[in-house]
Amino acid sequence: MAKKTTEANKTVTVEQIGSPIRRPAIQRQTLVGLGLNKMHRQRTLEDTPAVRGMIRAVQHLVRVVDEK
Repeated sequence: MAKKTTEANKTVTVEQIGSPIRRPAIQRQTLVGLGLNKMHRQRTLEDTPAVRGMIRAVQHLVRVVDEK
């Protein structure tokens, strides 16, 4: 049986610092998936491996503000 993690309160805040103009469509879609679509918008997301992978895919366009 899989063990449930009780670390659901971990979050990560990301801010968009780069423009998606002249970037591949997949990177634009990843930003939208993160809830970012305009410059300097911040979004607090649950810290999961999927979210970490999305951040890594567009790491040149976003900045991690804080991790809790």
